[in-house]
Amino acid sequence: MEEQSKNKISEEEKQLHGKPSRRKGGLITMPFIFANEMCEKMAVVGFHSNMISYLTTQLHLPLTKAANTLTNFAGTSSLTPLVGAFIADSFAGRFWTITFASIIYQIGMTVLTISAIIPTLRPPPCKGEEVCVVADTAQLSVLYIALLLGAIGSGGIRPCVVAFGADQFDESDPEQTTKPWNYFNWFYFIMGAAVLVAVTVLVYIQDNVGWGVGLGIPTLAMFLSVIAFVGGFRLYRHLRPSGSPFTRLIQVAVAAFHKRKLSMVSDHTLLYFNDEIDATISLDGILTHTKHMSFLDKAAIKTEEDNLKSGQIPNLWRLSTVHRVEELKSVIRMGPIGASGILLFTAYAQQGTFSLQQAKTMNRHLTKSFQIPAGSMSVFTTVAMLCTVVFYDRIFVKIARKFTGLERGITFLYRMGIGFVISLIATLIAGFVEIKRKQVALEHGLLDKPHTVIPISFMWLIPQYSLHGIAEAFMSIGSLEFFYDQAPESMRSTAMALFWMSISIGNYASTLLVTLVHTFSAKPDGSNWLPDKNLNQGRLEYFYWLITLLQAINFVYYLWCAKIYTYKPVQVHHSKKVNSPVSGELRLSKKNLVDA
Repeated sequence: MEEQSKNKISEEEKQLHGKPSRRKGGLITMPFIFANEMCEKMAVVGFHSNMISYLTTQLHLPLTKAANTLTNFAGTSSLTPLVGAFIADSFAGRFWTITFASIIYQIGMTVLTISAIIPTLRPPPCKGEEVCVVADTAQLSVLYIALLLGAIGSGGIRPCVVAFGADQFDESDPEQTTKPWNYFNWFYFIMGAAVLVAVTVLVYIQDNVGWGVGLGIPTLAMFLSVIAFVGGFRLYRHLRPSGSPFTRLIQVAVAAFHKRKLSMVSDHTLLYFNDEIDATISLDGILTHTKHMSFLDKAAIKTEEDNLKSGQIPNLWRLSTVHRVEELKSVIRMGPIGASGILLFTAYAQQGTFSLQQAKTMNRHLTKSFQIPAGSMSVFTTVAMLCTVVFYDRIFVKIARKFTGLERGITFLYRMGIGFVISLIATLIAGFVEIKRKQVALEHGLLDKPHTVIPISFMWLIPQYSLHGIAEAFMSIGSLEFFYDQAPESMRSTAMALFWMSISIGNYASTLLVTLVHTFSAKPDGSNWLPDKNLNQGRLEYFYWLITLLQAINFVYYLWCAKIYTYKPVQVHHSKKVNSPVSGELRLSKKNLVDA
């Protein structure tokens, strides 16, 4: 009887604390999240992987304008995640942010699909050798509206979907065998498989069947992704949003500025700690004090003016807890590492523009009757990335673990560094391949015939495409691990947004670099490194080598940033002691429940 009474009380306590009878999250949610990601990524990539061809052959835009339109769109799509992350972390939560953003993206895709079907929304087809009519303002407006809606939708999906999946695994649970770093590898593999389908099947349909069907299929796939995601609602582990993270960061900065003239305390234990105030933003553990950026510690110095009373919340614009100060420090420390990835994404952006244009001039026939669409060349990037992810997760980690003792094999900083080196090699090789392509064109008298296929196999491009895929498996997944692991837990959507922001700036940097090179390499005789009409007359190899040089300088910068980087210190409260998988720091952990 007494035992039954205790059990009853235990159940009531669970209900009182909002605990469900069945633990949410875990592997059971993965089919819904992965199905969503596969459909969504297939839709997005199928929508945009061949878009350079749509802009140049259907809307008749000049090559540089089309390339810059796409990189500007890609840049905007990677910048809007800051807004989406703010909404998710502040009040909406990741689930609802992803859901509504997906619907907005769906509308944008539908608009562009309709424009591909209705003839009046495109300029008339080119006739013979006549000058093609470029899309007018109204037709371009439809394109820009569709791309804008896509950018807004990306803003809600990108920063949340990766973090939402990782949230389903509770690292503080000693019984949890699956770790977030495993999830990142799986997630990227699923995403890569979807990309593979998009750049083969969908691109082929767009080039050979029609753009209406070729864009309609991704639009339908996007619709299915929303259905798949919403279908797992009751199974998900929903983390409650804990208020605006940007407000907390500003509060710390303001408090530190107010107390800038105060002398620093001799012992950091004299600073202001309050676990109750920080309870909702430190479920995985309290951030412990670090010595770096000590000027921010002044925000946590207690004074008589703060009027600290038992049980009363202080004015957080004048006094911050150590945990909140360390949140700001963590974000500041992450900045230089995140910025180092910008030039890698600048190099990667060329695959969808100039590398694709290279492919269009080369012999892409596998048989006499079948040739690979130029827009499908990225299949080699994707296959290389998928193979690398499998090799890394199943072989490399096990081998590296024996030497490093780390569960994940190597730290994400080492993983990112490997990606930098491989990307540098890829762009270096790309320059030599371009020299070979033009040499063959010269030998066959085709330098002045931009629309004639040069008798050189597309396989010359496979090394640069494949190396970019290998680099992505190291750099991009390493970056995701870095931003998720090192960000304050209440700011993980924001951290994912910082990852996408580095991609955004990389794409904008590509636009700027292309514009500058196109402008300053122009000569009175009409020659140019990056010509609009005849790539054979250009100096694309110089452009690739310029990016290689910039990446080499950037790699030196990254090595310096990685050397001085301090890992986020977390004191987790568990029933037993465990070691941090990255820094090896001792963590005291606690079981926590965040299921809604």
